[in-house]
Parts: sequence; structure tokens; C-alpha cells
Amino acid sequence: MSSQVATISQVPGTDKIFDRHIPVVSHVITDEDVDLAKGMKLKPIDLNRTVKLLTDPHSSQLFERHNHALRRIASRYCNGFLMKDLVHVFNILNVCADRVPEHSLYVEPMCMLLQICGMPYLKEKMSDETLYAQIAIESVSQLGYLIRVSNKHVQDALADALLSFYCHPPADLKHLKDLRPTSHKYNTTVVEKSSVSETLVRSLAVMQTDLQTKLKIMKVLQKLSSNSVTNCEQMLRSDAAYIICCGMNDQDPSGYLLFISVEILWNLLEHASSEAVQQLANLECVNALKLSFKELMVNGCSNYEQQLRNDLLVITTLVAQKPGAPIVETGFAKQLILFSTFTEVKSQNPLVKNLKLTQSHEDFELKKLLTNIMVLLSHDNAALQLLSRGKVLLSLFHYVRANEHKKIPQEWSPAQFEELQLHAMSALSRLSVLLVNDYMTCQGNTRLLLLLEWCVSQDNYAGQGNSFHGSGGRGNKVAQMRYCLRLIRSVVSSGHEAILQDMCDQGIITQLLSILEKSFTDCDDMLDVYCDVLYSLSTLCENDMHRKELFGIQGVNVIIRLMKANHNKVASGLGHHKLMLATVDATWCCAVGCFTTEDFLLEQEGVFLLIDLLQTCPHSMHNLILGCLLELCENPKTIPHIHTWRGENDVTAPHLFIHLWKEEEKRIGVLRSENGTIADVSAPIAGQMQRNHAVILQPYNAPSLSIVDVSENLRAKIYALFARLGFSDLPGLTTEDYITLAIIEKYLEFKLGEVWSEIAAELPNEGIRPTTPDQEALGTITRAAVERGKGVAMLQEELLEAELQQDVHDEKLFYNEVKENHKQQQRAVDRWNDYIKRTSNHEHLVSCKVSLDKSVETSRVKPRYRDKLKKVNKTLHDMMLKNLNTTTFQGRHLFVESTPAQLTERFVHKTISAKNDIVA
Repeated sequence: MSSQVATISQVPGTDKIFDRHIPVVSHVITDEDVDLAKGMKLKPIDLNRTVKLLTDPHSSQLFERHNHALRRIASRYCNGFLMKDLVHVFNILNVCADRVPEHSLYVEPMCMLLQICGMPYLKEKMSDETLYAQIAIESVSQLGYLIRVSNKHVQDALADALLSFYCHPPADLKHLKDLRPTSHKYNTTVVEKSSVSETLVRSLAVMQTDLQTKLKIMKVLQKLSSNSVTNCEQMLRSDAAYIICCGMNDQDPSGYLLFISVEILWNLLEHASSEAVQQLANLECVNALKLSFKELMVNGCSNYEQQLRNDLLVITTLVAQKPGAPIVETGFAKQLILFSTFTEVKSQNPLVKNLKLTQSHEDFELKKLLTNIMVLLSHDNAALQLLSRGKVLLSLFHYVRANEHKKIPQEWSPAQFEELQLHAMSALSRLSVLLVNDYMTCQGNTRLLLLLEWCVSQDNYAGQGNSFHGSGGRGNKVAQMRYCLRLIRSVVSSGHEAILQDMCDQGIITQLLSILEKSFTDCDDMLDVYCDVLYSLSTLCENDMHRKELFGIQGVNVIIRLMKANHNKVASGLGHHKLMLATVDATWCCAVGCFTTEDFLLEQEGVFLLIDLLQTCPHSMHNLILGCLLELCENPKTIPHIHTWRGENDVTAPHLFIHLWKEEEKRIGVLRSENGTIADVSAPIAGQMQRNHAVILQPYNAPSLSIVDVSENLRAKIYALFARLGFSDLPGLTTEDYITLAIIEKYLEFKLGEVWSEIAAELPNEGIRPTTPDQEALGTITRAAVERGKGVAMLQEELLEAELQQDVHDEKLFYNEVKENHKQQQRAVDRWNDYIKRTSNHEHLVSCKVSLDKSVETSRVKPRYRDKLKKVNKTLHDMMLKNLNTTTFQGRHLFVESTPAQLTERFVHKTISAKNDIVA
């Protein structure tokens, strides 16, 4: 820091002081001048002169002076080199490196300089880190190149320097004035951007004789690879994984070489797994892993050696995942199978003669890793024969039994046995399908069904539930049941008829149904168990009528209960859609096709439940449900159920099917007008992909887009359903539905037209010209397809016109009804006005009376007939009352319409008030 003193002066000869102060700087005073600076100031040395001293031909032989100059530099820069001097420093180191083989005089001062290089660099300004960044990177790279010096002391000093520079944080240098060390993050970044990692890996090849130095270099590589992806990638560019793995079995009495090699390989696999595995998947590396693992497996006794053994097995597991890794070719697979099975299958092999596994954590982990690698080996067909010969399935089936409370000597603890049991059943799910003969030899079906019977029994067993496989199984047998059913599902899905028949003979269908009946709850944790049971039943009963009969009414009851219980949870996102898919699949495979189960399914309203599910489920489930309904329609009793069904808002099944057709056409991009009519008569049902797909040459057995379209959407199934239901007299359809139904009815003919159009388009591309009759036939077929589309379009237009006319007719009827209502109101008003007029106007009353008399007179007998009656002495009585001033026919009782209350209410209130006043 520096301070600056400013004075304020006054202009001589005037009494006025300026309002604005004008500073006058006489000189700059620094902190050193006033003794404010603390610490020791580093006095640099002109390193250029030292370089010239070492390289000048006239002074190149002055070894004592060289030694003195180098020691002087080491003494002066004991806290680190300045970043601006790095170029000269490494020029000096390179000169010394070239002279060390001839003159040992340079060894000690060079080691002193290397020790200083292990310290953080010193910067005078904050910008030095950016300004000298590239120089610092190249300096670290040069530091790595110094490993070429074939001197043990120099190499050791170099390793210590790199380790210190990369790992140790900078020291507090407050005693230095104006200097600060570079940060630890900056140092690690410089190392990562340099090439020192690659250089050290390449140097391992020339250090086969000096073990201690090699171990130091590998210690540096271990630190560099521990937390840096960049360093790992640089090391792998120099084949670090291959070099280290091939050399880890070199002679080393301490065993530290193997440990540090495994540590480096672990770091490389963690940060750059794919490239590291690529370098390890060869004969040399696999042989090295095999030799190390065998030695530790047979002779390793300490906890440290057992941990190292497990680490090697993990590395082997990662290598075995790569296709083509020579695990079998090197004999490592056979060795691993032996170590995996020797505790359950007795062997006379000398490798395992005196080998025993204890209940220690390391041996327990080893057992699980060996089981896991058996599954990985099964992906290689060459290893299947080795797995069979090694009796791997027999070893794994040792754990497929009921958990016993008593502790057997030299066995695993109950918690360990449970975890190994679940792990073994998980491995058997893969291996049993590949080794079917071994599975039958081990009586796998019997073992599984006995274990399943124990799982559903009332035996008081409390599971530990500690492992990944034991999730949800603490205090119960759920984990064992889950993996047992998963293993059964895997075996059943293999489709091996001998296994399926043996299972059915042992009563698996009844046992699985009883599990669903007893353990059925709404618990979401059991959904995978129910799915496994239903999928197993579907596979067992799919193509066998006798097994469907065994499924019977008991199975249908279970299916109906599952449909009703989970109907509203399909879209909950908790996995209930999987259970519903499994339920529909079980309905199709186990109930449909057998008259007994079909009839009972219809009695239990199974069709109603399926259509209910079709209305609410997501699109991905529609295909399966429609397929199940379509096959159920083979039974004539199903059709009335479909016609009877009513959904939300009184929706009918045909209307729902047509709605699904419309949604499917929107999804695949079929061209339709606003009214849903055909927009392109040449391609009435073609989707967007069909329209945009160019005609290309295909093999004879490759399906065209028209054929692929049939299986990729729901329209074919919906058409088949309407073919069963009929295309007329369908309840609940609107005009829009009939417009779509006209297309559905001609779906098959439209599809045939599409196929012929594709044939006609492909022939020119293949250079084929049809014969004249064939060409005429193709033209006729094409025109017929277009005419068929036009005919459907005209029918749709007629339907729209009929709907329009019906709407107009309904509108006219509505308006006539409105007019009639108004006419009646007008007549009522006229009658009321006439009534008022007759009661208030006497002249009008008289005229009405005259009209009434005339009307009565005309209704009586004629005068000529009256005269004839008088001649025969017949008396005629006059039925009219005289002087009656009414215009109505009177009876004994007279009904008078009262004056409306709203007219007389005010007068009544006034009258009552007046009476009250009088009384008062």
C-alpha cells in the first residue's frame, strides 16, 4: 500500500480563499517510507544470469559455481517461486536434469528446487493467476517430464513435489511482503489442465526395477484420480487401466502395490467407467484379476485382505458386464463358479479343500457378489455349460426353503440367510429359464410351491427386511412371497410345457387363486404380488381348456372383485393400471374361451365392468380391453349385454366405440372435414404417416404400411365389434355417430383399396409393367375404391341434409307451438274484454242478449214443424225466463267471479281504518 499527502494552499496576495480546494501533490509517500509495511521483502535473483551461467560454453564446466548458484536460488526462494520467474526456473531444472546422469553434483540442488516446486506459486498481483495461467500449466507439465531423470532421489523428490502441490493447501505467508500464494483450487485446476497425469502413467513402464519409486508415483496417481474426472480421462488416454492392472501382480512383499493398483482402478471405473472397462476387457487384464483374486481368496486371512478381495470381485463384475470380455476364455468363470458353489455343493477341488466362509461382513458380501456375477455370466452363452456343470442352480436352491428359527452350526445368521435367500431367488429368476434341465433335476417346482405354501401359512415368522430385496418384509413374509412369485412368473413365462404341466399337476392354479383370495387388500405395496400371480395364471391357462376349467368360478370371482376394487384407481399413478392390465389379461386368457367361465363372467356383469373400464382408462389400455371384448362377442350371450350397457350421462356402448374411433383417427392424423365426413375420397382412412410415406422397395415378406396400420391402432378391433353388433338399430347414436359409422361399415373395403393402391404404386418403382388385362384390372379396382369413397361421402351428405331438414321441421313445430300459445292468450284476453264490456255497458249487454236469443231460436225446431205439433194438440212449453238481463244460461246456482283482491285490498284497508276511527 502507499499513502498520498495533499495540501491546501492559499493564493498569495489575496484575502479570499477559494471555495473549491485545489490539491497540490508534491510527491508520493509509500508505506515503506513511513514504516507501515510489515514483513520481509523478497529480494529476487536475476535467474537469467544463472541460466546463462549453466549454458554458456565458457562457464559450463564450472560445477562448483553452478552448485553455489543453485543453492543460492533454493535459499532465496525457500517459500516458493514467483510466477513471473517460472520460465527461468524450469529452464534451470531441465539443464540440471540433462546433467544429473553424468554429474551427481546436481542431484542435491535439483532436489532442493523440486521441493520448492511443490509449494504454491507466489503472485505479486491478483491478476498474476490469469496472466501467467498458461505458463503455470506448462510448468507443471514440464515438472512431470522430469520423471525421465534416472535417479531415485530426483524421482522421489518429484513425486513428493507433485503430491504436495496438488493435495496440500497453501501455507500462511504473512511474513512475506507484497506476496501471496496461489489458492489450492487454482493449483488443482492447473494440474488438471496439464499433461502430468499422462506423463506419470507412461513413466510406470520404465520403473519396473525400483519398486519404492514406483509406489510413490502410483500414490501420486491415486491422489490425482481420487476426485477428478479430468485427470482420470487423461490417465485413460495413456492406457492407465491396462498398464496398472497388468502390473499389479509384480513382486511386492508388502502387498501395497496390489492395494494401490486396486484403488486407482476403482477411481478410474468410478469416474470414467466405459473407457476403463474397455481397457480391462482383454486377456492380460482378466488374467491379472484372476491371479490376484485367487491368491486373496485362498490365502487371504486378514480383514484388509478380504476387503481387497471383494474390491477385486467388484471390478471383475464391472468387466463381466461388457459383452465379449474373456471371462470364460481365461478360466476365470470356472474359478468363480467353484468359489460360488463350494459351500452348498461339495467339491474335491484343492482350491476349496480347506476354504471356509464365516459370518463376517466381508465373507457375507463376497457370497452376494459371487451370486450376482453368476447372473452376469449367464448372458454369455459359452458360460451356460459351465454354470450347469458347476451345479449353480443346486447351490442357489439350497436357500429356497422355509426359514428356520433354530441356528445351525457353521451356517449364516437368520438375517444373513434371509438376505441370501432373497438374493438367490432373484438370481434364479434369470438362471432357471436358461438352465431348464437343471431346474427340473433340482425339482424346482416342488421347492417353489413348498416355499409358497410356507409364505401363506400362519407360521409366526418375523422377517428382518434389511436389504434391498427385503423391502416391505420386516416382521412378515412379504419379501419371500414376492420373490417366490416373481420366480414362478419367470419360470412360467419360459413356456416350457413340461414345467407348466408339472406345476398344474401339483395344484399351482388353486394355490395361486387362494393367495389372491386370502391376501387381497387395498395395500399399494402388494400390487406387484397380485400382478405376478395374475400373469402366471394367464400364461398357464392361455392355450389349455382344462386349465381354464380349473380356473373356474373361483377365479372369475377373484377377477370380478379386482375389477370392482381398482376401477377408480387406474389413473391414480400408484401402479394400479398394471394390476388392471394384469386383471384384463387374466380375464382374456383364463375366462374367455371356456363356456362355464364365460357364462359365469356374464352373470357377474363382467362385460359391464370391462366397458366401464374402457370408458375411464387411459389410451394404452384400450387395445387389450377391446381385444377381450371382441373375443367375448364370439359368445352370442354377450351381444345383449353390450346393447344394455349404459355409462355416464346415459352413454351407450356403440356411441363409446364410435368415440374411440374418432379419437384414434385424430391420433393418427386422418383427414376429416368439420362435420366428420370424408375429406379425401382417394384415401378415406389413411393416416398422416401413410400419406407422407414415399414408396420404397421392400422385401417380399415385409408388411406394407396399410397392413401395419391394422395392428398399430384400434380401428380394426372396433370394426370387428360392429360386425358382431350390426350396423343398424343401434341405441343412443346421433347423426354424427351415423356419419362415422358409415366409414366404419366400409373399413374393410377401404383397407383393400389401400393395399391395391400400394401395389399399383410399387410396381413402377420395381420396374415391372403389368400385362394389359392386369393393368385394366388395377385401373378398375382403383376406380372402384374411389367410387366407394364417393358413395360413402354422398351418404354422409344425405345424413347431414336429413339432419338439417329434421332440424328445420322441429324448428317450425316449435314456432307453431309458440304461436298457438300466444293465440290462446289473445282469445282469453278477448273473452275477458267482452265480459267487462257486458258488465259495464248496458247497450252492449242488450245487443248480446238479442244475439243470444237469435242463437237459441235458430237452434230450436222449425216453425213448420211447430205448426204440425199444434194441429195434433201437442203443447209446446217455453223454456226461457222472461225479462232476464243475462247473456248466460242460468241454473239453480249462480257463480259470480269476484273482483281480484289486488284491486279491492286498498279499499278494504281504508274501510277497516275508518270503522276503527268511528269506534274509537
